[in-house]
Amino acid sequence: MKKTKRNTGRRGGMQLVTLIISTTMVLTLLGLVVLSVLTARNLSTYMRENVTVNVVLGDTVSVVSGKALGGRLELLPYAKVVTYISKDEALAVATQEMGADPTEFAGVNPFQAELEIQMRAEYANSDSLRAIAQGLLKDSRVVDVVYTKEQIDSMNRLLRPVNIGLLSLAALLIFICYTLISNSVQLSVYARRFLIHTMKLVGAPWSFIRRPFVRQAIGVGIVSALLTCALLGVVVYVLYPYVPAIDVVVTWRELAITAACVFVFGFVIMVICTLLSVNKFLRMTAGELYKI
Repeated sequence: MKKTKRNTGRRGGMQLVTLIISTTMVLTLLGLVVLSVLTARNLSTYMRENVTVNVVLGDTVSVVSGKALGGRLELLPYAKVVTYISKDEALAVATQEMGADPTEFAGVNPFQAELEIQMRAEYANSDSLRAIAQGLLKDSRVVDVVYTKEQIDSMNRLLRPVNIGLLSLAALLIFICYTLISNSVQLSVYARRFLIHTMKLVGAPWSFIRRPFVRQAIGVGIVSALLTCALLGVVVYVLYPYVPAIDVVVTWRELAITAACVFVFGFVIMVICTLLSVNKFLRMTAGELYKI
């Protein structure tokens, strides 16, 4: 008798461990996709805010006048950061990049002072930049406005399908996660279908029969979510030294939202699947239980 109870308890424990492991694996996959969707938005913003517009100033524009124009532009809604670059600073940068001083063969400093505008993400598109450039050229101190239209267009063409693809993948994965967790829960409840029927025969209310299964589902959901958050934390920690600007793309806000989604999905899916599975066996007769 004791041996039978021990074997039953061991099987129940193994089923519980298997359910936790399978749920953790599914939630980890779901968490990775949720984190990818959230970071894709940050990555898009980061890439767009690295778009710069160079406002070339005339030779007669003084340093004071150029900086004053930069200060005025920085107050406009499309400018995130405006940096004044003098002729000498532009020459020093070019000399460092080229490995030679351009004045040695040009005779004079060929560069002009300019304002480098780092754009806000929502304005980093061809239409907005075209309108901004036209407005800047109306100022008599500005002789040219330079930005890489082809690079901006290609970036926007790339980011749009990536965002749509990640959202579609997230929706598909939520369905797959529900299916996989539902199957695991059904197998766990299936192993105790005769216990459910016995409790029903002795007159136990359905709510009383469901209670231990729901408690177990909540426990499995919480443990699996904690394990998933730990795994995702390890993945992000390992990637930190190797992925540039990951601290900008993956912030605490994205990690917190991902953890919340993992807990909500783990809790809700586990409870729903458990209730559906238990109710299914509660409705069956003894003959039907032996046939499945």
